[in-house]
Amino acid sequence: MKFNKLGRTDISVSEICLGTMTWGTQNTEAEAHEQMDYAVSKGVNFFDTAELYPTTPVSGDTYGRTEEHIGTWLKNRGKRDDIVLATKIAGGGRPHIRDGRPIKPETIREAVDASLRRLQTDYIDLYQIHWPNRPHYHFRGAWDFNAFEQDREQSVTGITQKLETLDELVKAGKIRTIGLSNETAWGTMQYLRQSEEKDFPRVVSIQNEYNLLYRTFDLDMAEVSRHGDVGLLAYSPLAAGLLSGKYLAGARPTGSRATINENLGGRLQPHQEPAVAAYVEIARKHGLDPAQMALAFCLTRPFMASVIIGATTMDQLKSDIGAADITLSDAVLADIAKAHRQYPAPI
Repeated sequence: MKFNKLGRTDISVSEICLGTMTWGTQNTEAEAHEQMDYAVSKGVNFFDTAELYPTTPVSGDTYGRTEEHIGTWLKNRGKRDDIVLATKIAGGGRPHIRDGRPIKPETIREAVDASLRRLQTDYIDLYQIHWPNRPHYHFRGAWDFNAFEQDREQSVTGITQKLETLDELVKAGKIRTIGLSNETAWGTMQYLRQSEEKDFPRVVSIQNEYNLLYRTFDLDMAEVSRHGDVGLLAYSPLAAGLLSGKYLAGARPTGSRATINENLGGRLQPHQEPAVAAYVEIARKHGLDPAQMALAFCLTRPFMASVIIGATTMDQLKSDIGAADITLSDAVLADIAKAHRQYPAPI
């Protein structure tokens, strides 16, 4: 297992991060513990969660349960200092989370304290803003995104307030570092600029979607990552399972995520089918497992800090972690480049 530094810190994280968003619905507490045990045995030291989780489906009845499952594992195993633990504050719009209020100083403080209780720990290594308060293009929002709907002064002031509060929590020892999620180049640069000007904590990572079907991070965000030392934590590296090929030709395997979240967050639609078929064919041509090839590709990207995997079965987990041992040949990468040129934005 290879390790990368988070931003300009000395915190090293495994290039494979264990995602957790199915724990508490699709996975029991015992299964969550089994996944953590196995991942650690294979060199994974990085877990990512969120107060919102589980998401399969999102529900007020299960809100916070994933963090609780991690908390009991940390308490039982006594490995807290061996793990880099990341979680997130949910943004506005979820009625069962603080009545849907947006991210403000008071909600950040409330969310951090609640996560610490559920996780049964005194500190969070990486605390992330799950999504901005302003409109953005993530979650399949690119097709109707309009930056001119944003209020610049309100957006900048909101970032200042977040950083002031996060600075307070870092100084209190409740969090070590901060990160973003579902952010844009402009938003990330605002955080970096204010951190430099006002000596606030510096953003070390950004957790955005990245996979063979969705590669917007290759462009302006890659430049921000390079010059700002903000590594990508890639979520949905298999495009919610599409890149395994299991949904081709309309299939919906029993127990799969598509039987719970019908369109996989807008990903499961006709435009993706030819692209997925092309990538599955490339994998078969070169004797590779399609899912492992997709993950191994993500690991080749120079801006990648860690790839967040998620699994509902141990077989899936073992296969996903095994992708770290795969080196893609120049021929495979050339075929992937051709497919990407043919299908640049299928989701």
